[in-house]
Amino acid sequence: MKNICFYFQVHQPLRLRRYRFFEIGRDHYYYDDFQTEERLKSLVDQVYLPANKTISEMIRTSNGKFRCSFSISGIILEQLEMHAPEVIDSFKELSKTGNIEFLAEPYAHSLSSIFDSNEFILQVKMHSDKIESLFGKRPTTFFNAELIYSDEIGELVSKMGYKIMMVDEAKHVLGWKSPNYVYTHAYIPKLKLLVRNNKFSDDIAFRFSKTNWNDYPLTAEKFVDWIEKMPEDENVINLGMGYEVFGLTQTIHSGIFEFLKALPYHAMEHHLNFMLPTDLIKKNEPAGSLSVSYPMSWVGDDKDLTPWTGNDLQQEALNKLYAVGERVRLCSDKPLLHDWLMLQSTDHFRYMSHKDPYGSNYESAYDAFINYMNVLADFLQRVDEQYPTSIENEELNALLKTINSQEETIELLEDEIKKLKMKAKKNSPEN
Repeated sequence: MKNICFYFQVHQPLRLRRYRFFEIGRDHYYYDDFQTEERLKSLVDQVYLPANKTISEMIRTSNGKFRCSFSISGIILEQLEMHAPEVIDSFKELSKTGNIEFLAEPYAHSLSSIFDSNEFILQVKMHSDKIESLFGKRPTTFFNAELIYSDEIGELVSKMGYKIMMVDEAKHVLGWKSPNYVYTHAYIPKLKLLVRNNKFSDDIAFRFSKTNWNDYPLTAEKFVDWIEKMPEDENVINLGMGYEVFGLTQTIHSGIFEFLKALPYHAMEHHLNFMLPTDLIKKNEPAGSLSVSYPMSWVGDDKDLTPWTGNDLQQEALNKLYAVGERVRLCSDKPLLHDWLMLQSTDHFRYMSHKDPYGSNYESAYDAFINYMNVLADFLQRVDEQYPTSIENEELNALLKTINSQEETIELLEDEIKKLKMKAKKNSPEN
């Protein structure tokens, strides 16, 4: 029996404002609130609310047969909490059905899995804590930002306790193998890998409304028929895409929501199941292992990291940012720590791409680079003011331990003073 596993990526960065060189050291606010809120409002109205409503209807009309997963970055969760709490409420309602699984990812939708493993581990925990606090469910399946994966990253994810990880279909990795099976990590069999089916995912995400596509128009009946006619033993079909597909990439006028609503009906008619990642690994034995020596992603034909690291501009920005990671993690300055997260979003580096600056509002990759580096220069000054580069990290650690110890001692002494004052008050002649 064929099993369909839908999962959606939900993420939007905080857009940076035009930050001029002369502002460095004078103005520490980096964000274009108007642009960020306008973009968010568009997503809320066109995508998040109508898509959540559609999925709720699909679950109800299929008598609970339809199921799907979401990977929602910490950055977009913060924006929704502040500007569109009704979207958070709609995700909570979906969660209550029991038909939704939330996936873990780096909080800032960052490249930390490549550049800073300590930061990566902290962000994954931070994200899982956030999901659990909002929706009452702690993720057990991992979805790295941009589906970035390698054997080394998989090992880190396994050590954090995750037993399932989503990866993309890449010809140089799979070779003759089909994506429609469960696989395992190259040398850690307990970590199961679920491979995104590129063709079927992109048929919905990118080709759905293309009138010059040979298979246009794509109907739910046609799509289900394709899946049913696949080889009998290929029974795991993972469909992953950005959530903005529903209402933005494919507009409401394209018929995308009608397509979605019709899917459960035709799937059940052909005895196809909708499953969550955790269901899939329980009911399907691995067909083998996958070895991925170099990091891959779900973007482009090459499925590599060049959309974020492919030129000198991107590499310089990333290296300068992550060079201060250890120092930033030593501090307790909340605004600084928040900016650290916001500046790590993959989007900032994608805008610097010469080939594919997806979502950019800059005139050029160089324009995006200059603006980001101005912001980063101010941020690095703030870090240096707290922890000068002249002080070694070991010295900083020792200093912080002393400071923390002193703070704990002060708290204990203050508690003791309060107790003594209370005791003295009780024993006073007036009482």
